[in-house]
Formats: sequence, structure tokens, C-alpha cells
Amino acid sequence: MSTRLLVIDDEESICEILKYNLEKEGYQVDMAYSAEEALEMDLSPYGLFVVDIMMERLSGFDFAKRLRNSSSAFEETPIIFCSALNGEDDTVMGLNIGADDYITKPFKISEVIARVNAVLRRTQIARRAREAAPSVDSEPLEPQIVYQGLRIDPNEKVCYLDGEQISLTKTEFEILAFFLRRRNRIYSREEIIRHVWADDVVVTNRTIDTNITRLRKKIAPYGNNIETRLGFGYGFKEKD
Repeated sequence: MSTRLLVIDDEESICEILKYNLEKEGYQVDMAYSAEEALEMDLSPYGLFVVDIMMERLSGFDFAKRLRNSSSAFEETPIIFCSALNGEDDTVMGLNIGADDYITKPFKISEVIARVNAVLRRTQIARRAREAAPSVDSEPLEPQIVYQGLRIDPNEKVCYLDGEQISLTKTEFEILAFFLRRRNRIYSREEIIRHVWADDVVVTNRTIDTNITRLRKKIAPYGNNIETRLGFGYGFKEKD
């Protein structure tokens, strides 16, 4: 059975174009012309959502947040944002909310199809890996990562600064964990992308720089331990 998709966009012409071309690829496609309309639907049959961001009342960001918080059944249902917002902060926000990809308008339909195929393929691979993996109960707990007053619990996915829990996005958490596990080395942006971001996710240098800038502020006074080597990259240096 083919995957069923929901396209959410307040421009009817965009919905029709995506529906026509995605159905040519073998997908079943339904449409909603607002986030509110989509949230009133039974969303359980859908294997992927293609969502515009700038809509009249509820934005695509609002839809994604409500979907993720509505039920654990939607925690892993992939979302692709498709928007005229093309700023770096918009892309970072979308990915941090939990989107699996971000496409900017105007788009080439071939790019949309390729991104949809890639996200669904990645989701299916991850699902098969989970099904083949041993029970979580049988897996040993990972050791905590500690550097002076910084402590990361990789099991609960939380970070503590001098005993107080601090709020990190998923990306910030993964970057900090990557650095703390591999101290006193400088890593190129390409190496950081390879270890922190999923395959097929488009990440620019500015995305990395923005996340590291925010991370430095959140873990002060240890932000200075994250060092920059111009032309090379970043690393976490131990200091007395």
C-alpha cells in the first residue's frame, strides 16, 4: 500500500500542484487549506505532512508543535516544511521544532519529490532498525558525561550546569555531547554535521555557527571552552 500524505497550504494552486505530481509518484495525497482544517481531520492515516509556514491564523510551526504534543503516535511522523521563509533562523527553528526537512519556495517539483522520497526512506530504515534492535530494557545505561560543573545525562537527554538543569534544543544537546566526548580536538564543520545531523538534512555553515553561539551562552562560563579555529572549525578545550 502506498504512503498517504497530507499537504497543508493556504494557496490552493500549490496544493493542487503537489497533489498532482506526488500522486504521479504513487503516493496517496490529501489537501488542507489551513492548519486549523488539518487539525480537525483524522491525521492517523498519514505517513508524512508537507506543511507551509505562513498561513493566516495558525502557522505551520504551530501545526507542528500541536501535532507533536497531541499524541505519542505522531512523535515520529515526518514533517517537511515548504515555505517562502528562507532565512537561516527560520530553517533552524523548523528543524528544532522537529521537522525532518525544510524546502524553500519557489521550489522545483523534482526537488520536493526527491526530499519526500529521502525522508520516507530514512524513516523506514529507522523503523526497521528499531524493530530489529533488542528490547530497551536489556540495553545498559550510557555513562554520564562530566566536565567540571557540566554534566550530560545521555539516557534522559538532559544537561546540568552546576547541578541545575538547563534547557537545550536537541541540536544544541547533540553538539555539546559530541564535543564533551571528544575534548581537546578541533573538528571541521563537515565532521560536526556528519556526527550531529541526520543524513539527507541540508545544513549550512551558518546553521552550525548559530547553534554554537547559542550553546556558548547557555553553558556560560564554559562557553569559552568551545574554541574556534578560523578556517578549521570548532572544539571543546579543557582548561584549568
